[in-house]
Amino acid sequence: MRYPHYLKEKNTIGFVSPSFSCAIEPYFSAFKNAQTKFIEKGYNIYLGYNCYVNKGIGICNTPQECARELQEMYESDKNDILISCGGGELMCEILPYIDFEKLKKSSPKWFMGYSDNTNFTFLSATILDTAAIYGPCAATFGMIPWHKSLEDCMNLLSGKTKKIQGYDGWELESLKTPENPLEPYNITEKENYVYYPATLKEEGVTIKGRLLGGCMDCLSMLAGTRFDKVKEFKEKYKEDGIIWFLEACDLNVMSIRRVLWQLRENGWFENTKGFLIGRPMHFNEPDFGIDQYQAVTDVLKEFNVPIIMDLDIGHLSPMVPLICGGNAIVSAQNNTFSVEYLYN
Repeated sequence: MRYPHYLKEKNTIGFVSPSFSCAIEPYFSAFKNAQTKFIEKGYNIYLGYNCYVNKGIGICNTPQECARELQEMYESDKNDILISCGGGELMCEILPYIDFEKLKKSSPKWFMGYSDNTNFTFLSATILDTAAIYGPCAATFGMIPWHKSLEDCMNLLSGKTKKIQGYDGWELESLKTPENPLEPYNITEKENYVYYPATLKEEGVTIKGRLLGGCMDCLSMLAGTRFDKVKEFKEKYKEDGIIWFLEACDLNVMSIRRVLWQLRENGWFENTKGFLIGRPMHFNEPDFGIDQYQAVTDVLKEFNVPIIMDLDIGHLSPMVPLICGGNAIVSAQNNTFSVEYLYN
């Protein structure tokens, strides 16, 4: 696994838009303020040409142009890391236009984003054998004040920390609007992790393995395509085993269950050490007699590994930055959670 160089003072942060951009509010003003904050912290910034473009379908530009920007920015020596401007809907359509073989020959570079950006963070690990960060997109860094999770992201990117703890609470409903684009997270809910088996909550659990995963909405689209290299990845890192981290955006409980069944039947979950499940956007919306926890455990319990749910991963903020492809030790007990990265 290739680990990119740490971000240093006066290095340049590049911004790309392989999915949505920051062309409209509240993302426009939030992104502007994020740039100010990064400059204040001693970094330079470099914008890709799609950052304020808004003429695509489900992404900010044509698939060809979104792919070209990402390819050129990744290969460029004008930036040191890349942060995606935002998520979206159809980043999968850019994949046929990315030259992955050429990217393999480029110097490894941190790429950070989440949601639709799973289409690159996941493939960076499984195709490029290069670690990427499943973490907040650029406009998030415009909030005032920064949440601790954003400081954690920057400390991870700059090599100042290798261990990150879960947070004290989470946001069920955001207060960010076009009129109030710099609102911080609206932390109203208490952490309440759900474990399977349930006895693990008080006993505690420690899992060592290689992190892999992302947004299930996107992973379901990749499974079984020519971009699906999970079998090869699992074989290469079979001595480590995989810790899957998974979360959902648009999926309801039945959709989550179907996707997990699909990934299981594609053989993705063999040699799994454990599952880390984020809070779904459709939180506490049971259907057909099952809830968000049964949707997961009914499909995954056969693997006889720890399953920890309602973690700080994904769409219901805040989110722990997770290194996709990275070797890590995950520890959890009651409502405490930590990830320690091993970098090998």
